[in-house]
Amino acid sequence: MDATFWVGAAFLVFAAVLFYFKVPGMLTKALDDRAKKIGDDLEQARQLREEAQALLATYERKQRDALSEAEAIIAHAREEALREADLAAKKLDEAITRRQQAALEKIALAESQAEAEVRDAAIEIAIGAATAIVAGQVKGDRADALIDSATADLGRHLN
Repeated sequence: MDATFWVGAAFLVFAAVLFYFKVPGMLTKALDDRAKKIGDDLEQARQLREEAQALLATYERKQRDALSEAEAIIAHAREEALREADLAAKKLDEAITRRQQAALEKIALAESQAEAEVRDAAIEIAIGAATAIVAGQVKGDRADALIDSATADLGRHLN
């Protein structure tokens, strides 16, 4: 008997022992368990992926909402700033108008005071000139009476 026969016989005995102890069933069961575990892991990964996609969609929607809200806030702030600027411009215009009016009133008062001072100075000069002329032409008590009469008349006309 040659060596090939003994190798073949040993192989058959080995195969019989494997089948006797149900090694192929155990291998098949181990492979089936492994395949089931891999399938469960794939299912869990798919579920996690779906949850992640749902969370991503939620966060993207929240981001869009936040951007829309920020844009609305900016637009409102811009409108409020324009409104405040218009109000400030109106207040400035009113203040300028009031100051111009006050300046015009001061100018009018100064003009009337200047006119009064000029008129008073002209009256004093006229009285002085009249006094000098009358004093030069008329002598004595008559000059004093004429001056008093002219001064009284002038006083009545000024009031």
